[in-house]
Formats: sequence, C-alpha cells, structure tokens
Amino acid sequence: MAYLDNLLASGEQPLRREHQHWFVLAASARYAILAWIVAIVLLFVSGGISNDAFRQVIGFVVLILVVGGLLNFAWQVLRWQNEEFVVTSRRVLETQGVVNKRVVDSSLEKINDAILTESFFGRIFGFGDLEILTASESGISRLRMLRQADDFKRTMLDAKHELELELSGAKPMPSPALRAAMPSAPAPRTGAAVGDAAAAAAPSPASAMSADDVTRTLASLADLRDRGAISAEEYEAKKADLLRRL
Repeated sequence: MAYLDNLLASGEQPLRREHQHWFVLAASARYAILAWIVAIVLLFVSGGISNDAFRQVIGFVVLILVVGGLLNFAWQVLRWQNEEFVVTSRRVLETQGVVNKRVVDSSLEKINDAILTESFFGRIFGFGDLEILTASESGISRLRMLRQADDFKRTMLDAKHELELELSGAKPMPSPALRAAMPSAPAPRTGAAVGDAAAAAAPSPASAMSADDVTRTLASLADLRDRGAISAEEYEAKKADLLRRL
C-alpha cells in the first residue's frame, strides 16, 4: 500500500485492488510442485532399498528437492502478490515486480470500452479475462485470469462515468460553508459609489475555450445525455454556454 500511495496524484483515490487468480500462482510454481512430487516418490522408493549408502544419496536428493521447491514457491508467491491491478478515481494501474518495479496505467477518460471474457470454469471459480480498449496505443490492454473480473469492470466503468460528470461540469460541486455570523448591512451608497459597487458585484465573463475543447466537451455531454445521466434540457443549456465561449 505504501508503494501505491507514492503513485497517486493529488486527490486521486484507490477504489478497487485485485490480483490474478490463484490458478496463475499454481501454474507459476509448477516446478516447485513437481520437485515435491519427485521427492515423495524417492522417499517411497528408498524404503525398499537395503543399501545404506544409496539410501543416503537419495536422502540428500530429497532434501535438495524439498528446499529448492520451497525457495521457488516462496519467490512465485512474492511475484504473485506484487502483481496487482488497481482502479483509482483517475486511472487503471498494473504494478509488477518484487525488487524492480514496473507500472503501467491507462487514463479512465481514454478508455473506450472493456470486453469481459469468462469461461465455464472461470464462472465457477470466479475469474475472467478483461480486455481494455483505449484511445492510445500504450497502456493496459489485457488483464488475464483476473479475480472477480466482472466486479473490477463495473468499478472501472463507474469511476469513468464519475470522471466524465466531473469534467463536463454536470456533477454538482459541494456548496461553500455558511458563515457563522452575517456581516452588518453596509451604508447606502449613491452616485458613482453605486456604479462601482454594481460593477464589482457583476459576475466575470466565462473564460474563452478553443474549438477543440468545446468539441470534446460536447461529445462527453452527448454521451452523458444518451446514458440518461443528464436531461436534454441540461444538455442544450450547457451546449449554448459552451458555444458562447468560442
């Protein structure tokens, strides 16, 4: 968790963390498992051998196989634990490596679609393959044998939707805190003082936007309207406001 905290930007929050299924760990530790099986077979074979010297050699071989298998298995467990997939409020991250770390991430706003593939055994044991289609060539493309892949996909799409609402301005912002005490009423002003006060109280004009920014924002708003997140009236009002900024 401490390493992940160093990767997060200001205000970015982790929403879901997941590993690959333990079947992946078992496949990676296949040599350790094979060494243990051979050690067990040698132990049974050595029971029927009367030659003490030969039995001693078999005992050393069994010891090497058991210890070597334990070391290999421990290393594979560390690799499996350190390969993690994380959904944050801004990105999807994949972290790898025990000593040397490698981090690949895909921005939520660049994700176009996600394809979930679950086999018959995947539905039974709770894993699946998740393919993420992004607008960029780099980034996470396929999460293989991911535990609870359907929940991971749902969390990722929900986070993308929340980010789109925030970027389009459709998501309501928190209201400012109320003052503990109201200021006393100002003395009435006349003439130039009234004009200066009115000019100061008038809202500043909206900042200008480029045509590309307006086009991208309108595309996001249209997608939100099609999903039913905002009404058609809200879309038209926001569209008119954006066109005025050109």
